[in-house]
Amino acid sequence: MRKQKEITLKVTYKDHFGSDNSVVDAARVSFSKEASGYTPEQNNKLIKYLAKHQHKSPFFHTAISLHLKMPIFVARQIMKHTTGLEYNEVSRRYVDSEPEFYVPDVWRKKADNVKQGSSDEAVEHLDLHEFEDGGYYYTYYDVLLGEYKRLLDAGVAPEQARMILPQSMYTEVIMTGNLYAIANMYIQRTDSHAQKETQELAKQIGEIVKPLYPVSWAALVA
Repeated sequence: MRKQKEITLKVTYKDHFGSDNSVVDAARVSFSKEASGYTPEQNNKLIKYLAKHQHKSPFFHTAISLHLKMPIFVARQIMKHTTGLEYNEVSRRYVDSEPEFYVPDVWRKKADNVKQGSSDEAVEHLDLHEFEDGGYYYTYYDVLLGEYKRLLDAGVAPEQARMILPQSMYTEVIMTGNLYAIANMYIQRTDSHAQKETQELAKQIGEIVKPLYPVSWAALVA
């Protein structure tokens, strides 16, 4: 198998609804007021108060839609977050194009102090050329791709042929959710105990959402 063009975890902006003022309007409607009736400083102070005291509902009046490209093992961690978030994923019941696979830059050692996770230390005793183009890591993908194509060519339905593909295969997802839900997911998945690949994806999400709702985002993830 010829080494694929490098593919990385990728988050792309699709659409969004609302702004920091949407959060303020949702909170001030209790008193039949709007953000426009107050100074920016007063509105910012209110947002910080709402976040600090877990007044969640005003943050629900927002929506962000993102396109995520990630290996399956990352997708399964991200998609555990279901409250306030919806997902639609590419389906290999219908798609039979050639899969793409994620290959890490480094193989990390197991962490000594936790039951799961990894350390920052690379595994050095491996014969690294085995993981380069033409090595057994790519030969493994060669075998799987060959079998996948053979099954399809033989008339096997994609929904069955897909079962031989590994967790390192890329999938694509449209994720849409409210600001509070995305901030909660971001906090959990950028935590130092989260898998590093998942941290990378979550950080990209934060970089996109932060400028859309700068005051609310800062208050929620503080």
